[in-house]
Amino acid sequence: MTDHAINAPTRGRTLRSLVYDPKVRSLFFQIVTVVITAFFIIEIYHNVTTNLAQSNTASGYAFLGSRAGFDIGQSLIAYSSDSTYGRAIIVGLLNTLLIAACGIVTATIIGFVVGLGRLSKNWLIAKLCTVYVEVFRNIPPLLVIFFWYSGVLSTLPQPRDAIQAPFNIFLSNRGLTFPKPIWGEGSGLMVIGFVAAVLLSIAVSQWAKRRQMATGQQFPSGWTALGLIIGLPLIGFLAAGSPLTFDIPVEGRFNLSGGAVIAPEFVALYLALSFYTAAFIAEIIRAGIGGVAKGQSEASAALGLQPSQATRLVVVPQAMRIIIPPLTSQYLNLTKNSSLGIAIGFPDLVSTGGTTLNQTGQAVEVVAIWLVVYLTISITTSLFMNWFNAKMALVER
Repeated sequence: MTDHAINAPTRGRTLRSLVYDPKVRSLFFQIVTVVITAFFIIEIYHNVTTNLAQSNTASGYAFLGSRAGFDIGQSLIAYSSDSTYGRAIIVGLLNTLLIAACGIVTATIIGFVVGLGRLSKNWLIAKLCTVYVEVFRNIPPLLVIFFWYSGVLSTLPQPRDAIQAPFNIFLSNRGLTFPKPIWGEGSGLMVIGFVAAVLLSIAVSQWAKRRQMATGQQFPSGWTALGLIIGLPLIGFLAAGSPLTFDIPVEGRFNLSGGAVIAPEFVALYLALSFYTAAFIAEIIRAGIGGVAKGQSEASAALGLQPSQATRLVVVPQAMRIIIPPLTSQYLNLTKNSSLGIAIGFPDLVSTGGTTLNQTGQAVEVVAIWLVVYLTISITTSLFMNWFNAKMALVER
């Protein structure tokens, strides 16, 4: 028998062992995936460059320094039609962050209250909260936005017949008009006082936690923090000589003049996203609290804690480790859903970027800005919530 005939079975076994080796197969499929991905990227790049060349469209971000030529209804920073496209996109980004921050805070508060309401022993409260959750969870968010904008805010009276509330506040279909604060010299002391109050509140909270762990005695850190956050800026305000005046809105024959205005587009988007997302957060809260063993509540009652104390000190802290991960997803959804504000004319990042795209034709660059910005916001939010989740995790003793 020849050497070739003897070595053939050995080579076959070696080949089969390589085929069924998990490490080899894993490496093979990774290489295939990389090659396919690189092929698609090269093809996309080739198609984009070819189309840009055929349409005589210049690529690059030099257009961001050109004059925008369009106005924006709501801006947190100074902006006019003479500003650049880059500044217009920054205005849209700030509006997106504003609506996301306000919506997250409001949706969390409403969702927490409704979630607790669904667990209430009061039949009426539990059923009302259930109806709220089932209604808003089964309606598209865009429809909720149209409901608030066209069904509620557009039915308000004209500015000349605006509803007047106390403190010179007016409500009309043009939005909410209120006295505009004008800060004078020395107002920086209030900012310093506020920052100092926040830092002191964190220090007091940490000290109170260590004290409770050591002695079992509670310290009213919440009320203390509230007193510091209100008191120190107030002291700075008085020390600076009350550097604050107001631009009071005045009723005219056909319109209101003066003051500050919150546009109806912002109000409609803010309310829609808050109430819509709160329905999902309520279910997360309910599931998180339901995931805590019933024996924890019974043990709390045996120790003499009131139901409210047991919920605040025992049940909710344990439920947070269940609540935070899905809560992160809802925060991300709310931020991304803010792009639906373009349907009612809210000048967010997508709206200002869309106008820039239409005027300059720089589609690839504008879409790339959208992708990078939303990806950055999402990753930043996820990192913060992961850090917070780690802080809230139960520590074994």
